[in-house]
Parts: sequence; C-alpha cells; structure tokens
Amino acid sequence: MNIIITGGSKGMGKAIAEKFAEHHYNIFLCARNENELANTAQEIETKYPNIQVKYFASDLSSKQGAERFGHWILKQKISIDILVNNAGTFIPGSINNEEEGILEKMIATNLYSAYHLTRILLPSMMAKKSGHIFNSCSIASLQAYANGGSYSISKFALMGFSKNLREELKPHGIKVTAILPGAVFTDSWSGTGIDRARIMEVNDIAQLVYVASSLSPQACVEEIVIRPQLGDLP
Repeated sequence: MNIIITGGSKGMGKAIAEKFAEHHYNIFLCARNENELANTAQEIETKYPNIQVKYFASDLSSKQGAERFGHWILKQKISIDILVNNAGTFIPGSINNEEEGILEKMIATNLYSAYHLTRILLPSMMAKKSGHIFNSCSIASLQAYANGGSYSISKFALMGFSKNLREELKPHGIKVTAILPGAVFTDSWSGTGIDRARIMEVNDIAQLVYVASSLSPQACVEEIVIRPQLGDLP
C-alpha cells in the first residue's frame, strides 16, 4: 500500500507519514525544503526499515511545481492508495488591511496545490476504481474568525473543492475526506507562549486519518472535525 503526502516534512504531514509507516505503507513525500524532506525520510526509514520512503522537493503553490510532483509520482508506477493534500501556509490578517497579494498567495498554496496535484493523479486512481483523498482544511473552513482574512477564504475554498470532489468521485469508488482541525501544535506555534496542553497534538490528527482510511469500502468519513478539549482559542 502507498500513501502520498504533501507538506510531509514536518507537523501534521510528518505525523501522518509516521502513522502509516507504522502500518507498513510505502511513503511518498513532498515539501519545498529538500533538506527537511531528506531528514524526515531518513528518520522514518530508520524506524521502519521494511518500507519504502521516497521524496520530491517542489513548491506546490505553482501549477508547474504541482505538476512536476504529480508526474514524478506517476513515474514511480505505484498504486495510489491514499493522497493527503496537506501543503498549506498561514498568514494572519484582516481583509481590509492585509498586504497586497496575500489572497493570491493563500489561494495558490492552500487550494491550487491540491487542485492541480489531484487532477494529475486522478486518472490513475479512477482507472483502478479505488483510493482515498484527504484534504487538510481547517475549522477556518467552517466559520470566519478575527484575523483570519485570506487564510479563511482559502480554506473555505478548499472545503468547497473537497465537497465537489466527493460528489464527483462517488461512482468511481474513490473516497474523499476533509480534515477540519482546530489548533494543533506545530512549528507555527513555537515561541507564541501557548500552553501545549491547551491545543491538540499532531498525532491526534494522524490517528484519525488512519482510522478513517481503514474502514470498509462501503463507508466514507466525509468530514473530520476536531477541536481542543477546551474549545477554540480565544
């Protein structure tokens, strides 16, 4: 079995990779930083020597970058069992005063990366009439919040992509799941002073993704909504 994970060098992407490696999946990773990818791949291979871990560095916010990674995957001649569209970025701000170009950057990274990569890989998945696509949305896909700005707009758009893809792929035996987490402790929270006990762990998300992927072919978890026990951060 094979899983493809974008944004896979750290944070939730890395945690998902480790969870599936534990269950004997071959891992195919993509992120922008090749050194971080290499370190992650080596770490997983060392811990799970009986699986294959490969990586390809590319900036998926550009169509060309997404297509390069997609075609690299196709050249591996693998069965695409799971695709996790996890690449993304967060820049806080308000629509009325955020810097020019922020919306375009958020849309390119958080939406177009998933859109263009999925389009490259779908023919292979549709041909075998199976597979599972996970899209890393956010609670920001469900409700606007202060200082969310263009990030929230892009995540609403990714949720729309997930919903449309779900309907489109039902007849083809391919599942689509939107992951909608609240605050999860990743590098972006380092140095903020937030108590780690107040927000979720990346392994919480990884565990849910694995469980959702392991259900019978007749069952599809359409949305995973998970928040910190005490609720969203104020």
